[in-house]
Amino acid sequence: MPHPTDIHVGRKVREARAAKGMSQEQLGKLLGVSFQQVQKYEKGTNRIGSSRLWDIAQALETPITYFFDGIEDAGALDQKALPRRTIELAKQIDSIPDDNVRNQVLNLIKACAT
Repeated sequence: MPHPTDIHVGRKVREARAAKGMSQEQLGKLLGVSFQQVQKYEKGTNRIGSSRLWDIAQALETPITYFFDGIEDAGALDQKALPRRTIELAKQIDSIPDDNVRNQVLNLIKACAT
């Protein structure tokens, strides 16, 4: 059974990869591993060594600390991974240049959700 820390780091790898719009296959090529290996990292099935995590952070242009963000929160280890569409939605909202429009879109989503 995977360790909760490995699961957390794997989920953060998935989130960062998806936010970059990168496939598992593309990340695997950059790392010199198969996409199946990337899947195992993201699920926490295979632990990510420190040098490999460094390579992942470089490939995703993400600070190494990102992968541990939220790990100290009591419930963080039990959270489900964010769905791909949630990550994509956040990325698209952040790409809206007008702050006012961005806030209006967010308010619209909140209103629809209630």
